[in-house]
Amino acid sequence: MIDEVSETLGWERKHTIKALNGKVMLGVKAQRRGSKATHGEEERCIIVPIWKQSEQPCGVRLKATLPLWMESYAAHYGAIEETRSERILSYSARTLERITFVHRATGEGTRKGRKSGRASNRIKTFVPIRCGPQEFDEPGWMEADTVSHGGGSSSGHFLWSLTLPDFHSGWTELAALWGNKGGEVRASLERIEKRMPFSMLGFDCDNGSEFLNEILEAYLLKRKRSIVWTRSRAYKKNDQAHVEQKNFTHVRQILGYGRFADLKLKSLVDDLYEKAWLPLRNYFTPVMKLIEKQRVGGKVRKKYDKAASPCERLLVCPKVSTATKESLRQIRIGLDPMDLSEDIERRLVEIFAIV
Repeated sequence: MIDEVSETLGWERKHTIKALNGKVMLGVKAQRRGSKATHGEEERCIIVPIWKQSEQPCGVRLKATLPLWMESYAAHYGAIEETRSERILSYSARTLERITFVHRATGEGTRKGRKSGRASNRIKTFVPIRCGPQEFDEPGWMEADTVSHGGGSSSGHFLWSLTLPDFHSGWTELAALWGNKGGEVRASLERIEKRMPFSMLGFDCDNGSEFLNEILEAYLLKRKRSIVWTRSRAYKKNDQAHVEQKNFTHVRQILGYGRFADLKLKSLVDDLYEKAWLPLRNYFTPVMKLIEKQRVGGKVRKKYDKAASPCERLLVCPKVSTATKESLRQIRIGLDPMDLSEDIERRLVEIFAIV
């Protein structure tokens, strides 16, 4: 019977037991239960403005904040009666929590006021998860990840690298970031999109806050031609196997695992990527694509296609325009792989002298 009443009326089980035993007061009597509030609208009108302007601290911190701010509040908004001031300063942290509760948190749900919580939690609700093998017959579908150059420590400011490989061709773009904030990622994406030989059609990232934020949301979705935005499963690196491989071959193998904590390194690493390293890798370094994988007993047999550079793969792709193909040929003619290799070594010497 208790279960049925609880389910029908939506009550908690303990409340149902009290109601069936006649121990729940209803109507006018219910309004007299509990102690009366010690604060009124006058106290609330003083506490809430101080709480808002002091960056909305919790009740414990607000109790310590009020004595420091009362004099300033009185100077701006008028004197406070001594008895009222003493009453406000005597409130417990829990009472202050109750006073500010209705002004807290987000505009979502029942709470009103300043927005709080991670934007990534909201963005995860509409960015779908993509996992499993992916096949695309045109370039533009990119995976994204960041590589830390903190030397094993995440404290302080240091360099990061943004890695963007293309599924279809293996064409890879890199950019140096000073920190992994959303603004840095957006600025690098804008620079990368201007120099890529094809348009970005899809953007697949992990669940890091450098990607799942409102800055990237506006950049990827609020444009004339929105990009298909997907994400991997949490803690499943195989969902982003392509970019994880490029993190090693394109970033770690050339820059290593040291700490890059000098701001001057950002421009030097960006120039290394854009003027020497990426032209060598994209135009003159063949890559192989896995086309078949079979498990035979305890062994896995893999079959790859013919090795070809990302540039060559774009040149034979029927969905790449003739003008783009001609532009790629002209750029490749003007490059010399031996000169690029020597330029890379020269730039690395300059970078590691600072490191």
